[in-house]
Amino acid sequence: MDKKSNAVQVVRLVEAFECGAIVNPDGLRNQVIGAMIQGLGGALFEAIEFENGRIKNPRFSSYRVPRFRDVPEIEATLLDRKDLPSAGAGETPIMAVAPAIGNAIFDATGIRLNNLPMIPNGLRPA
Repeated sequence: MDKKSNAVQVVRLVEAFECGAIVNPDGLRNQVIGAMIQGLGGALFEAIEFENGRIKNPRFSSYRVPRFRDVPEIEATLLDRKDLPSAGAGETPIMAVAPAIGNAIFDATGIRLNNLPMIPNGLRPA
């Protein structure tokens, strides 16, 4: 966290993922990493904005999603459980991202954020 601007930047995301036997390791890794990036956006800044009962950002040009500059170093560890049937990845890898980022922000600042997105306009002091 930048103490002057209150800007938060995730510098590294690590996730271990298990979904049974891995059939396509490259495809699974891409799915997990994509979900982690999507989770980053949802955790930090993705939000539909409303004003007077209308959506203020109805187009992708005005809806904030993760950009290349937002993507940290990412590590995905895949656990191949050949003793279990393959269950696929779907959106499952996204679930742990926001809680992990929230815990990291709390650890760094002492501020517990419980709503998503956590910092759409930078971190506000408690």
